[in-house]
This record gives sequence, C-alpha cells and structure tokens, in this order.
Amino acid sequence: MPKKILMVLTSHDKLGDTGRQTGFWLEEFAAPYYTFLDAGNQITVASPRGGQPPLDPKSDTPEGQTALTNRFKGDPAASKVLSNTLKLADMKAADFDAVFYPGGHGPLWDLAEDKHSIALIEDFYNVGKPVAAVCHAPGVLRHVRIDGDSIVKGKRVSGFTNSEEEAVGLTHVVPFLVEDELKRLGGKFEKVDDWQVLAITDGRLVTGQNPASSSAAAQALLKLLAA
Repeated sequence: MPKKILMVLTSHDKLGDTGRQTGFWLEEFAAPYYTFLDAGNQITVASPRGGQPPLDPKSDTPEGQTALTNRFKGDPAASKVLSNTLKLADMKAADFDAVFYPGGHGPLWDLAEDKHSIALIEDFYNVGKPVAAVCHAPGVLRHVRIDGDSIVKGKRVSGFTNSEEEAVGLTHVVPFLVEDELKRLGGKFEKVDDWQVLAITDGRLVTGQNPASSSAAAQALLKLLAA
C-alpha cells in the first residue's frame, strides 16, 4: 500500500547578511525524493511561499553531484513537482502518513520560526505519525512542543554539527547552530566524523546529520512507515 509523504522545503534564499544566496540542498531533496518514489509512495512537496523554492547554488556544483542529483536534473516530472510546490499553510497532517524536511541553510531562517510548520509537526507527532529531518532541517524542531516539552527532549537526535558548520565557514552567519540548539532543548545529540553518514530513529522522530545522511534518513522513515 503506497504511503503519502509530505516533503517540506524552505522558501528562504538569503544567507544572512553575506549577500550570498541559500535555500535547500539539492542532495537532501533528491535522495529522499527518489528513495520514497522508488518504494512506490506518493510524494507531495510544500514550502512556505509555494511555487519554486530556492536552490542553494553551492549544492549544485560539480563536486556536489551524486547519482540521484544527476537523475533529478534529467527528470522533467521531478522538476515540475519542484517548481509547483504547494503552500505549507494549506497542508494538513490528516492527509499524509509522514513528513520529511530536507535541509540547506534556508530552513534555519524561515521554517524554524514558521507557525504553520511548527503546528504541522506537532499535529503529525500527536497523532502517531513519523517526522523526519536531515542536516540543518532538525533546526525546524526548535519551537515544536509535545505535552509541554520540546519534541527533542530526552531523545537521541542528530543534525549538522558545529564542526561541519565551522568547515563551511558559516558559524557566525547562521541564526543558530543546530548542534547547540538541539542540546539546549534537551536532545541527546549524537554525531560521527564530519560528512559521514548518520541517521537516528528515536520513537517517531528521525534525524540525519548531513547531506550524505539524506538517503539513510529517508530509508529510516520508510522503515517506520512499514512497521
């Protein structure tokens, strides 16, 4: 039986006050998208503004390409889905089986503070549906509360690490550091070496460390849906 999976992308394209662009990270969308699609599931993509979300140009460099990003670039159907994202405010947890948030730096500015996103995650979680986020996207959990506490309190979680943020030179540009924020909220933060694969499942929550963890996080979500 196909599952209905909602993917939520950022609409934010400014990298702080650097004058550079940001957005979503290509691999973090393409890898889960095809992981879900190839398993026979139905995918809906939404963003705060709807329409075409901004792609972080740094994720579209030759060295950032993978088999799945290349597949995406040659797939008109996927490009059409991406250019016509639905409005996040119109999405309801009742219409889907799970939600997945790809990262990129963009979500730290918009989705992390978006009341529709916060309420949507709470709705998914409160009715027993899984929530997944990879790389910077675990930052979207910062204001999500379940039974009065942070959704990550006491849970094993991962996300883009302080050392990875340092490596890309944006420690003092981002509005908050994902690792520090998840720890502050009471999460049991786990990590592996920079750029290595780590996806953690704790209950109905799946978090992945970095772009390389995108497929693993998507597979972990499918495992929850199959349980």
